[in-house]
Amino acid sequence: MTDLSSVLDRADQNLAASLDRLFGLVRIKSISTDPAFKPDCRKAAEWLVAELKDLGFDASVRDTTGHPMVVGHHPGASTDAPHVLFYGHYDVQPIDPIELWEDDPFDPKVKELAAGRKVLTGRGVADDKGQLMTFVEACRAYKDVHGSLPVRVTILFEGEEESGSPSLTPFLDANAAELKADYALVCDTGMWDADTPAITASLRGLVGEEIIVTAANRDLHSGMYGGAAANPIQILSKILAGLHDDTGRVTLEGFYDGVEETPSNIKAAWESLVSGRDDFLGEVGLSELAGEKGRSLLELLWARPTCEFNGISGGYEGQGFKTVIASKASAKVSCRLVGGQDPEKIRESFRAYVRSKIPADCSVEFLKHGGSPAIQLGYDSPVLTKAKTALSEEWPKPALVVGVGGSIPIVGDFQKTLGMESLLVGFGLSDDRIHSPNEKYDLRSFHKGIRSWARIIAALAD
Repeated sequence: MTDLSSVLDRADQNLAASLDRLFGLVRIKSISTDPAFKPDCRKAAEWLVAELKDLGFDASVRDTTGHPMVVGHHPGASTDAPHVLFYGHYDVQPIDPIELWEDDPFDPKVKELAAGRKVLTGRGVADDKGQLMTFVEACRAYKDVHGSLPVRVTILFEGEEESGSPSLTPFLDANAAELKADYALVCDTGMWDADTPAITASLRGLVGEEIIVTAANRDLHSGMYGGAAANPIQILSKILAGLHDDTGRVTLEGFYDGVEETPSNIKAAWESLVSGRDDFLGEVGLSELAGEKGRSLLELLWARPTCEFNGISGGYEGQGFKTVIASKASAKVSCRLVGGQDPEKIRESFRAYVRSKIPADCSVEFLKHGGSPAIQLGYDSPVLTKAKTALSEEWPKPALVVGVGGSIPIVGDFQKTLGMESLLVGFGLSDDRIHSPNEKYDLRSFHKGIRSWARIIAALAD
């Protein structure tokens, strides 16, 4: 099953029908967060099951306590072929404010923008129905030409991604043996630009902590007690100030355990992406990089851990002035993690540091706000290398390996529950207006996305 050119030709021939199928899915109002659309979410799941069955998948709707999952299995050409789990979500965001839409959000269209650029419009065309259908249509092209797929494929489509995925973790726990594969493919990401595909190889993890420092048993008059009584705002300020040294590095014991240097060739590629550009900070009215000194912009955003202060409170915060020594002061602190940093060890180190700075007659309380490890696909991973080559053969510019400063929870769930690494490849663009009125997906993204997945499937089977 090596005739890739025939598969790509069939994807081209199928494009009009592929669009019709996508539009059929987009017309279903699968808004997961609004109970009024619960029947529509089930309808979307059933629609997808029917499509997968038409392609020879053993597919079914799986009920959860919320909206249903779609699970499908295809045996591939042989039992020893690589096994992939492809993930996407069929639910969409609400359409409000409806008055800002140029067209009915559930009446998808092909529209032409300036310079002949054609786009698909409608809620979900980019996030995530158009993205997941690129993979489904790539499978269709393979089935049309060869009658089978060159890899074993498990499909998992969920219906609650836009409302926090409350049913996902329990579902993965209950069906881990069935869903486990060699690795996962996740499509809910984007390109670097319209000509440059991207593979997301790293996602930062997170540790969130809220600390509440208590001194006196009530607020005190600063004239009567100032200079004698402990001031929790002063204590807290000193704690926060001590979390970074003069070079911007975090001072917590063991904080950098598991943090590895990014390979020089990857850093050089990242540097070339932003060379001569100052619009990133300029757009928010800043001009100088903060954080660790000697690090580049994308290295700071994608490959280095952070300790950030997200909120601080204490004392009188109303209008005017009040000479008071507060009884309590609090701060919210989040650490973005990379590489092999252990969230719970970071949390323990943070709490030990804070406790060491609390006077004997004062106390501190901690509130936990989430914790998840970073995700890092090895830069020399064979899967990444194959996908990068496949994408580079399809698009005008070579594929980039990029990072994401935030987190994508499903990827962590796949790693934690199923023990699988994830390859994140998507074809969205920064101007797709996902979650906003007038959402769009470039026709080119949809078409070449199908062709890209066909190439990646062939590469993974090799």
